[in-house]
Amino acid sequence: MEFDNSFEVPLPPVQAWAMLMDIQAIAPCMPGAELTEVVDATTYKGKIAVRLGPVALTFAGTVKFAEIDEANHTAKVKAQGSDAKGRGGAQAEASFRLEPIAAGSRVLVHTNLTLSGAVAQYGRGAGIIQSTAGALIQQFADCLKTRFVPAGGAEMNEDRTTPAESTFTAAKPISGFRLLGKVLWQRISQLFLSRRGV
Repeated sequence: MEFDNSFEVPLPPVQAWAMLMDIQAIAPCMPGAELTEVVDATTYKGKIAVRLGPVALTFAGTVKFAEIDEANHTAKVKAQGSDAKGRGGAQAEASFRLEPIAAGSRVLVHTNLTLSGAVAQYGRGAGIIQSTAGALIQQFADCLKTRFVPAGGAEMNEDRTTPAESTFTAAKPISGFRLLGKVLWQRISQLFLSRRGV
């Protein structure tokens, strides 16, 4: 399945790019994620925990930058992982690019995700995967703003951002079960309004 997400950061593209390419610094901002090994400058190993419906999944695998275009602030990432309990796996290819906006930068992410095994069954209904991805991206963006952008929107160092000094705890995994409820409620509401001619 393919889906698109975007988020904004109050930094110009040069600074936003430097922040996003510092994987060790930003990894704790991804809910449920843990960086376990830096293989080389473009390859990383880690884990990510997520809930799809009532099922808690933990994927362990590898993320690799397949393409990096510094000049145009674009990159392509390939990831693959398997559930720790042998219930299936996931492969993803994501491309992202930055574009300047008045408030800083918009990050556009296009993801092509393939699930296999029992895992594929857990994520089938009512857009759970897309909703979960959207919530993950939003929490990630909020964390980046809190951790890397000074209070009051002060200017950052010209060359790269600096994480806050305070201790940081990674966010909890997103629950796909809660998101499913929201999606179903939205669809019921839309159906009701359309029948009333609103």
